[in-house]
Amino acid sequence: MSILSIATSGLSAASLRVNVAASNIANVNTTGPLPASGGSSTSAGAGIAPTFPAAYVPLRVDQVSQSSGSTPGGTVATVSAVSPSFTVQSDPSAPFANQDGLVASPNVDLASEFVEMATAKYSFIANAKVIQAYAETTESLLDITT
Repeated sequence: MSILSIATSGLSAASLRVNVAASNIANVNTTGPLPASGGSSTSAGAGIAPTFPAAYVPLRVDQVSQSSGSTPGGTVATVSAVSPSFTVQSDPSAPFANQDGLVASPNVDLASEFVEMATAKYSFIANAKVIQAYAETTESLLDITT
């Protein structure tokens, strides 16, 4: 695998980390009914109960070394759901709260999400520097041979 392929795989992984962390942060307050409640709210005397969307399911990025073929290198990043995806939170004013006033809240740790964003930032910078150094070295090599 070439240096450029390795660096661009790192750039892609860093970009994916930023996107996932931003999505988790943006949806930290997107609550929903507890899964045990069947996703709907029932009220006495109502013919058909309204259905509410589920709580946001937070995501995480798993990054591993790419080791395929005779010349391994680079990285592969995949997105998966966080497990458990929700925590129980008290919000009696929510229309989908159960009889105890509880709702499902995304299992997002804001401190961890900001660490992910910082890690992605420095990973992106490092891989961009590798590409820049490769380009400068190639340019110098071409100047020497002409």
